Amino acid sequence: MLRDSFALVRNRFSGDVAKEHVAAIVRHHRIQASPGYRAAATYVLDELHKAGLDAQLETFPANRETRFWTESSFQEWHATAARLDLIDPADHACRLADYRQLKLSLIQRSTSFDGTAEVVLLSDGLDQAEYDGLDLAGKIVLTKGEVERVRRLAVEEHGAIGIIFYGMRTVRPVREPMDLPDARQYTSYWWSDHPSETKCFGFVLSPRQGAWLCELVRTRANEGLPPVRVRAHVSSRLYDGTFEVVTAFIPGDTGQQALLVSHLCHPQPSANDNASGAAAALETARTLHYLIRNGDLPRPRRGIRFLWVPEMLGTYAYLSAHESEIPSMVAGINLDMVGGDEVLNGSSFILECPPDSASSFVPDLLERLREELFDDAASHSGLGTYPLFRYATTGFSGGSDHYIFSDPTVGVPMAMLIQSPDKFYHTSADTLDRIDPAMLARAGSLAGAFLYFVASAGWEKTTWLAYEMAAGFQGRLAKAVQAHITRMFDGETPAATAPGIGQLRRLVAYQLARHRESLVTLSRLWIGAKPLAAELSSEATHFAEAQLERCRRATQVGPMRGKGVDEPSQSSPRMEEWEQKAATFVPRRLFRGPVVLRGRLVALSQEEQTAWHELIDSRSRGGYTLPVMADYWADGRRNALEIVDLVEIESGIRDAELVVKRFELLHALGLIELCPVEPDQESPSP
Repeated sequence: MLRDSFALVRNRFSGDVAKEHVAAIVRHHRIQASPGYRAAATYVLDELHKAGLDAQLETFPANRETRFWTESSFQEWHATAARLDLIDPADHACRLADYRQLKLSLIQRSTSFDGTAEVVLLSDGLDQAEYDGLDLAGKIVLTKGEVERVRRLAVEEHGAIGIIFYGMRTVRPVREPMDLPDARQYTSYWWSDHPSETKCFGFVLSPRQGAWLCELVRTRANEGLPPVRVRAHVSSRLYDGTFEVVTAFIPGDTGQQALLVSHLCHPQPSANDNASGAAAALETARTLHYLIRNGDLPRPRRGIRFLWVPEMLGTYAYLSAHESEIPSMVAGINLDMVGGDEVLNGSSFILECPPDSASSFVPDLLERLREELFDDAASHSGLGTYPLFRYATTGFSGGSDHYIFSDPTVGVPMAMLIQSPDKFYHTSADTLDRIDPAMLARAGSLAGAFLYFVASAGWEKTTWLAYEMAAGFQGRLAKAVQAHITRMFDGETPAATAPGIGQLRRLVAYQLARHRESLVTLSRLWIGAKPLAAELSSEATHFAEAQLERCRRATQVGPMRGKGVDEPSQSSPRMEEWEQKAATFVPRRLFRGPVVLRGRLVALSQEEQTAWHELIDSRSRGGYTLPVMADYWADGRRNALEIVDLVEIESGIRDAELVVKRFELLHALGLIELCPVEPDQESPSP
C-alpha cells in the first residue's frame, strides 16, 4: 500500500534530470513580474508539455491598482543595464558593480539614473539621530543597514538620491557576515506607490568591497581630502504589465485535488532558492504523470494540481481567482529550497508543519513517508538501514507560500519541505555547483509519494493513516509528559508546584485538542472516517488521562515525595498590564489569507510605522512569526488573552504586548474589529 507506490515514484524520479532543470532555470533573472520570470515560466510550461501534461500559463495584472485579497499587485520591472564606477579619487578608480555581469549587484526594482554623486558613509542608517547635521541632498549613502528603512530616512526625509548597500545577513549557525566576503546579498525595493514614497536606485557591494570603500571614505574625510565620488548609471523601467502562474493538472475521478506549490522567482542565479524546488516539482509532475498514464499507478480518486508561482504574490493571485475551487483542495505540500548539498550549505532537510491552528493529518503522513528514505546505507550486519542525510521536523514558521494555504480562513493544510539553514541563502553564492541531485531526488520522491497518497486515499489508506496518527500522538504526548517529569526530578521547583502541574495539564489538553482536530480532517480523504475518528479521539482522551496519572505517580516517589504538588493554588497569578488589556476584547478578522502589511503601513504616520518596526526588531525570537500565529487563532470567538495563551503553547513564547499591539495595528488599518468581551461570554476550548 505505502511502500510499493513510494518505490515506484522513487525509482522513476531522476535527481540528475531535476538538476538539469535547475541549470536551465538559473539562466533567467526571475524577479517577480519581469521578462526574466516570464522566460523561466515559459521554460517550465514547455517542459510540462513535452512530458505530456495538461499545463497552461495563467496571467495576472502587474500594476498599482489590482489587489488579491490583502496582497497588492505591483508594476512589472525590467532593467537592461546598470553600472557603478568609483571615479574620485582617480588613483582608486574602478568598477564596483555591473548588472550585466551579476544581476545581484543592483538593488532590484531600482529606477533609472545617470550621473555622478558624492558618497556619504552611514554607520547603519537606521537611527534618526544619525542624520543630524548631515547634508545628503543629491548624494549617495553607503550603508549596511536595512535598505527600506535607510531609504525612508536618507532618501525621503534627507534628500539622498540613492543607496550603496554592502550588508550581509547573519544566518546562524552557518553564516556570519564575513563568511562570504565576496558574495552580494539579494536586496530589493518593494514599492508601495504611496504618494509620500520616493523611488530611487541602489547598488549592492560585497562585504569586502564595502569595508574597503568605507575605509576610503573615512580616510579622505579624516585627512581633509575631497570626498569619494562615483558615477552611477541605471537603465530600467517600471510599467503596467503582467505576471504568470504555471499550472499543470493530472486528472482524477472526482473534483477534489491534492496540490504541490513551488515558487519560481528570485534573482539570477538563486539555484537552491528556489530553482531547486521548481525543478523538483517539474520532475515530480513528469514522474507521476508517466506512472499513472502507463498504468503503473492506478488513476487516483482526486486530481493532482501543480503550481509554479512568483512567491506569495502568485499564490494570493491564484487563490483569489479560484476561490470556488478552494473547498476541493484536500491538502498540499510546498517545495522551497530542497536541492542544496547539505555539507556545503550546512543545512538539514526540514519538514515544517502547518500551524497548530490548522491541525491536520499532513505532518503525520509526511513523517511516515519520509522514513521510506532512510535506506541510504546498511548496517554492518546488514540487518538494518539508516539515512546519510540530516533531517528534522519543526513547528510552523511561515515565510513561504504554504503559510497562505494553511491560514484557517483558506483551510488547505499544507506543510513545507525546505533545507535550513543555508549558508548561501539570498546571496550571489547560491549557485548551481552547490546543488545535489540526491537531495533533489529525496525531496521530489517524498513530494510525489505524498501527493499520490492524498490523491488516491480511500477507506483502507485513511484507516491506516488514522492509526498512524494515533500512534504519533501517543508518542509525542508521552515524550512531553516525560520531559516534565524529568524537570521535576532535576530539581526545577516550578515544574513540581501546583502551577507547574497545571501548566502540564494545559499542555496535555492543548495537544489532545489538536489531535482531535487532526482526526476530523481524515474526512477529507474518506467521507466515512467520522466514526473511526471519534473512536480514536476517545482512545486519545484515555491515554492523556493515563499520562497525567503517570506524572502524578512520579511525584509520590523518590525526591518528589512530600512536595505537595497537588495542593491547590491559593490565588490566581496577577495578570500583567498587557494581559489585562488582552482579556478585554475579541479580535474578528475582516480579511482572508494572511495579511500583507507591505504597502499598508504607509497609511500610518511615520511615528506609528517606526514604533511597529522597532517592536518587531526588539524581539530576538518570533517577532515575525508570532503575529501571524495570533492572526490564525483569531476565530472571532476567542479573546486576545486566550490567543496569547495558545500562541505561547504553540511557540514557547509568551508575548501579550506583541499580540495586543498586532491586533491594534490591524484595527487601525481597518482589517479587524475589536469586539468587547461580554461578562458572561463562554471561552472556546483549547
